[in-house]
Amino acid sequence: MRPLERLGLAALRRMDPETAHGLALKALRRGLTPAPGPMTSDRLHTTLAGLGLPNPVGLAAGFDKNAEAIAPLARAGFGFLEVGAATPLAQPGNPRPRLFRLHEDAAAINRFGFNNDGMDVIGRRLKTAQAPIPVGLNLGANKTSPDRAADFGTVMAHLCEDVDFATVNVSSPNTEKLRDLQGPAALAALLDGVMQVRGDTPVFLKIAPDLTDADIADIAVVARDAGVDAIIATNTTLARDGLQSANAQETGGLSGQPLFGRSTRALAQLSAQTDIPLIGVGGVGSAEQAYAKIRAGASAVQLYTALVYGGLSLVQEIAAGLDALLARDGFANVREAVGTGRADWL
Repeated sequence: MRPLERLGLAALRRMDPETAHGLALKALRRGLTPAPGPMTSDRLHTTLAGLGLPNPVGLAAGFDKNAEAIAPLARAGFGFLEVGAATPLAQPGNPRPRLFRLHEDAAAINRFGFNNDGMDVIGRRLKTAQAPIPVGLNLGANKTSPDRAADFGTVMAHLCEDVDFATVNVSSPNTEKLRDLQGPAALAALLDGVMQVRGDTPVFLKIAPDLTDADIADIAVVARDAGVDAIIATNTTLARDGLQSANAQETGGLSGQPLFGRSTRALAQLSAQTDIPLIGVGGVGSAEQAYAKIRAGASAVQLYTALVYGGLSLVQEIAAGLDALLARDGFANVREAVGTGRADWL
């Protein structure tokens, strides 16, 4: 990490977390953050659901909710980006404060509730965005919608031509009863509605880490039958095991280092039950952790919370470190490493 970035992070951590995040996005838009471009190599270059990725390290949804900083983020070293979540109508989300740092745990808790500018505004930004890497959109539902399942299809139909992939997010814990849509019948109906309007756009599904083995098995079958192109494992957790921070009991979804084991186990379980490509999310803060997700069954990984503590330069560090780990273990390409350590998590 460069000294200037270290100073900037220290200053941001003295502020309210949501205010600090807004300032970080402004710094990105003004070109005040590292912009080395996507890192790649013969070992790192891969494909996911037909999309070419310069490297398998992506940005998770939630960092750029409103697609305001796509161009600078695309130059930060990522192999792909996911923005959103977008809902049909703009909504303010839950009352502030709704984002909490857990310094001692290298974690965060949020209860945003899909705050966003709505699909029309986000769509205009996506149409004009320029990025040399794939850009996807996380789909959400309005809190007051009479038919939340239909909201996903509405956003998909409106924006599918402006993104490289779209993610059905039924795993956020911050919209009441949203996770109920992960049940087999409800999920199958929801996915059918999205698939009917997707055109040629790949559809991903994002699941929660707080699922039983039976839940994971059901989701694997439903996703296969629906023709889902990839599954993102996982979203944030409601668990609070072993936390040390003063904010540990805030309500909302927990992300960051404490999620790593739980999310990686869910990933490995899913990998053992499906051939659908998987994206590993949850607690990725180092090259070693990215590599562990890949060896557990992920074709690619995403990160977000680790950036709060490690800055954007962490992206390049993880990609470069992953390249070195693959070389150390004799893999010519990251695809060869996928699933080679799955048994360690089962």
